[in-house]
Amino acid sequence: MIKIMYKLFSIALCVFLFVNCGDSADENPPEEMMPDEEIPFVDTLRFASYNVSMFGNSEGQVAEQMLNANQFTRYKRIAAVIQEVRPDVLALMEFDYDSTGESIRLFNDNLLSVSQNGDDTINYKYTYQFISNTGVLADTDLDGNGSISLPNDAYGFGNFPGQYAFAILSKYPIEEGNIRSFREFLWKHMPDAALPQNPDGSSYYSEEVLEVFRLSSKNHVDVPIRLPDGDIVHALLSHPTPPVFDGPEDRNGRRNHDEIRLLADYINNETYLVDDNGQQGGLNAGESFIVFGDLNAEPLDGDSYNSAVKLLLEDSNINQDVAQGSLIPSSNGGAEYNRGSSDQGDPAFDTSFFGLRIDYVLPSSDLNAIDSGVYWPSSQEAGHELIQDERASDHLLVWVDIAFE
Repeated sequence: MIKIMYKLFSIALCVFLFVNCGDSADENPPEEMMPDEEIPFVDTLRFASYNVSMFGNSEGQVAEQMLNANQFTRYKRIAAVIQEVRPDVLALMEFDYDSTGESIRLFNDNLLSVSQNGDDTINYKYTYQFISNTGVLADTDLDGNGSISLPNDAYGFGNFPGQYAFAILSKYPIEEGNIRSFREFLWKHMPDAALPQNPDGSSYYSEEVLEVFRLSSKNHVDVPIRLPDGDIVHALLSHPTPPVFDGPEDRNGRRNHDEIRLLADYINNETYLVDDNGQQGGLNAGESFIVFGDLNAEPLDGDSYNSAVKLLLEDSNINQDVAQGSLIPSSNGGAEYNRGSSDQGDPAFDTSFFGLRIDYVLPSSDLNAIDSGVYWPSSQEAGHELIQDERASDHLLVWVDIAFE
């Protein structure tokens, strides 16, 4: 009898709970049913770009190193910088491509998820590595020396496929199915391209070479990131070739210029652009974006062709406070280390130990930037020991804070 009464009581209790608590259960489903809500949305997000110089001498070397990443002091310093700055979305330049994506996941798990300098750990739920033109051998003699071999006959300079590639880490979902890539876009298809010429005015590259020569030395990608409030921010990643290591034809300088121009044309929705899947055009008016990357171009100093980066910095679609105004990312370390009599630009804006502002985080003009910086502490500031004398990288991490309503 007691067992029967207990069973009847249990049934009645279950009915009561179902009738009276059903509505609240619908409003608060189990956590695993809301994967995109695990990280609560905050009104200010930090976006960053960091050239970490994590490239190997052979294919797979970096991926192998990530298995025991805590043995590499330089990598631990890089992770410590990231833990200190704590970006919500981070582009990593010069991180060797791994088709499995395992190396970026291990970087996340074995370095960022372990406290490196007493700071809190940081973890990114979403990671992605991008295939690169570097080290991908063409079937044409690009450098005209009579043979086809790496690295000079690759679509982008590299000793193996994917060397010097880039990746992204995000706390918010990456819409992988909507990523656009312009890796295969031919240089000759850009109207009025700055193609290099010989002293007599003839084309430096033969017609045979121009039939296959890709504009992007690594890749140009549009990565839509979905914020929990439903808004999409397009992360535009690229790493144009350095405008040096060439001759009087300035082939690398001109390529760097047009790689940057591709970005400017993309945010202005130029119809000549066709991505690797055949989709035409760029961003639509009103779409929010952020340009990330080591653009290898300085607005005032360096070897750029026709001040290439000004194509972006002076574009009204770019937030002008960050590009040229009161929110240009800066540091005390750059001002202390790189001050020189020949500099036209303010060394506080430098993002590299070699004295140039070449790494950028440039939000669109509709985004409300409220703060920015370059992680380069002066010799008197905490954290200086992480980066001094290129101990982490020859570049510094650049960040911008965006306020969302």
